[in-house]
Amino acid sequence: MANNYVMLNNVEHQNVKVITDRSAQYGDDVESALTFPLEFRNIQSCYPIFFRKDATTGQFSPVALFGFQPRENLYLTDDGWDAHYIPLMIRRHPFLIGFQQVQDQGDTRQAVVSIDMNSPRVNETEGEALFLEHGGISDYLSAMTEMLETIRLANEMNAGFVDALLKLDLIEAVTMQVELKDRSKNELLGYYTINEDKLQQLDSESLGELHSQHYLESIFMILASMSCFRTLVEKKNDQLDDV
Repeated sequence: MANNYVMLNNVEHQNVKVITDRSAQYGDDVESALTFPLEFRNIQSCYPIFFRKDATTGQFSPVALFGFQPRENLYLTDDGWDAHYIPLMIRRHPFLIGFQQVQDQGDTRQAVVSIDMNSPRVNETEGEALFLEHGGISDYLSAMTEMLETIRLANEMNAGFVDALLKLDLIEAVTMQVELKDRSKNELLGYYTINEDKLQQLDSESLGELHSQHYLESIFMILASMSCFRTLVEKKNDQLDDV
């Protein structure tokens, strides 16, 4: 079903609730999600971080990888999401932050929260309420609004981070070889990572600039996250055992 994002308001959506359980039926069956340097510390302990290149714009974005095939999330179990940290871009559903023009403020843009009314999470009988019975927003909606603002700012920071990496030619295509216990050999294609050789060859000025922008730490976290690729393979093998 196509998304149907509408601007959230306390009149039309007074009785709306959101289911926060983690399950494929609620749209969590995705193989990756956009991520941001501000959450890399948590991400790198659970998921490998790669870059994806938008086929239309050519823009690179960091993503947390959950599976090897489309709609394969190896972290999903019958009990929910099996990781101590769930990425912001997963938790933000079914909300988005958008903008509307405000004429009486010099034709400026104002951030507004939108909700996907076609999301299977959205209903009026179970889950977290958005608005209080006698007025005001719930603690849940307040937390989600704050999260959306964090995502908005983090998305802007992503652009600067990627630009810095491209300037130094530090992003390279990668092919990951995956051999499973059933002896099948597979390749993970279409992803990019940090070119470690070029990173090691950077002069002190370039390294200093990356450090001053807090990008160097993010680079090292991406490299450290590669240890989680083995975790993905193990989860895939466990899945084969269950078949």
